Amino acid sequence: MNGAEALARTLVAAQVEVCFANPGTSEMHFVSALDRVPGLRCVLGLAETVVAGCADGYGRMAGKPAATLLHCGPGLANGLANFHNARRAFTPIVSIVGDHATYHRPHDAPLTADTEALARTVSHWVRTSASAADVAADAAAAVQAARTPPGGIATLVLPADCAWNEGAQPAGALAPPPRAAVTPQAMRDAARALRSGEPAMLLLSNEALGDAGLRAAQRVAHASGALLRTPTQVPRMARGRGRASVDRIPYAVDAALKVLAGTKHLILAGAKPPVGFFAYPGKPSTLWPRDCTLHVLARPEQDAIGALEALADELGAPRAVPVPDPGPLPELQRGPFRPDAFGQALAARLPEQAIVAEDAVTSGRALFASTFAAAPHDWIQLTGGAIGHAFPAATGAAIACPERKVVCLQADGAGMYSLQALWTQARERLDVVNVVFANRRYAILQGELAAVGAAPGPASRELFDLARPEIRWTRLAEGMGVEAARVATLEAFADAFRAACARRGPFLIEFLI
Repeated sequence: MNGAEALARTLVAAQVEVCFANPGTSEMHFVSALDRVPGLRCVLGLAETVVAGCADGYGRMAGKPAATLLHCGPGLANGLANFHNARRAFTPIVSIVGDHATYHRPHDAPLTADTEALARTVSHWVRTSASAADVAADAAAAVQAARTPPGGIATLVLPADCAWNEGAQPAGALAPPPRAAVTPQAMRDAARALRSGEPAMLLLSNEALGDAGLRAAQRVAHASGALLRTPTQVPRMARGRGRASVDRIPYAVDAALKVLAGTKHLILAGAKPPVGFFAYPGKPSTLWPRDCTLHVLARPEQDAIGALEALADELGAPRAVPVPDPGPLPELQRGPFRPDAFGQALAARLPEQAIVAEDAVTSGRALFASTFAAAPHDWIQLTGGAIGHAFPAATGAAIACPERKVVCLQADGAGMYSLQALWTQARERLDVVNVVFANRRYAILQGELAAVGAAPGPASRELFDLARPEIRWTRLAEGMGVEAARVATLEAFADAFRAACARRGPFLIEFLI
């Protein structure tokens, strides 16, 4: 058996079921092995950033890693932006990168690169196989590393001769370690802060944003009066009716400072301390008040759910506490696009147990509060700020959860980074409704120009404008095999969205705003 077949069989034994791929010459023996090894679904992406984003969306929703197959260092480099988002979300991914044969590398052929160095920028585990006999054990270790809490990217560089040489055997799966328990001191510290009577806030992220984590956090809030918030970017969050209505810390620094003002105790449950997305002249980088004490209840790799449950018990909270009613479904609005009104329209029409993948940039900032009353759903978001995430993340999420409707909310400028994901949606017949916010400009940059105190002028108008020539999203979608419609009002969107949700398969709605 050659190294490539041993690799494929080891991945299947470790319950890796999907491989998102954009292969090249160095990976041909692995591609050939996939013909002989059942159990590993192959999904083609037409750009490496799509491959990486698909694996991110899949891993967040499946709770286990997919594999990616990329071609040498430049192929990996093309995927780094969405691997960066995945790293920030602690998404489990096994990234397989083909490389030149070991004896060919010294000749410095055109595709030769420091692939390990590129991989280390986004991976927490990197290894290059030295021989065909090593490949299977390396693959088992990669899957284990990807699944080690809190999850991450494990990159295995596979030289071509290690793939084609004989003498390999599959390896058995290696169990990842469990999440570490929270220390008793961290529990006592958090309980003491919450009993002080001073204003307190729990900042929740990662596994604390699932159903169980939110129920436990609601118990803590019920017993202590603490406020609940999430970071500005959430990797995955259970939302809608029956879940605690927990809002994000705002993106804008001034608004974030206002939300956190007066907080004396900030307790982190799976979250990092909140900082500004960027630095701005005359504004702080850290967002909590100077007289606020930070308390780390659970780090991302620790058992945040168990810690929140134990903290609630320590505070004497009832086992079940009521979740505040978010009120009736919002009424549908009329007229042109407005972020809050769009959120109400989305909430009114969102299917039960939908998955929302959001990279809406400026158009998405007001969507959380207006969708608290929607049907139960999950929300995933770009966590690293590298735009062009929602199209491929929605694609991967649809493969992970084929029984659930996926709704992709994508800004038009950001969507141009990864629009090839629409082709994969059509090819795989995925149940995704894509909504593109077509403001025909980089609106986020117009706001950032003002935020840093710079004056607009001819160069900024030229560099932020996407209207010359006009990008026709309906034509782009149809060219990739996805049906599409164009709308300009909220009532037209509501009708188009309802019709798209009533059918299966990919669809795109271009909303002119």
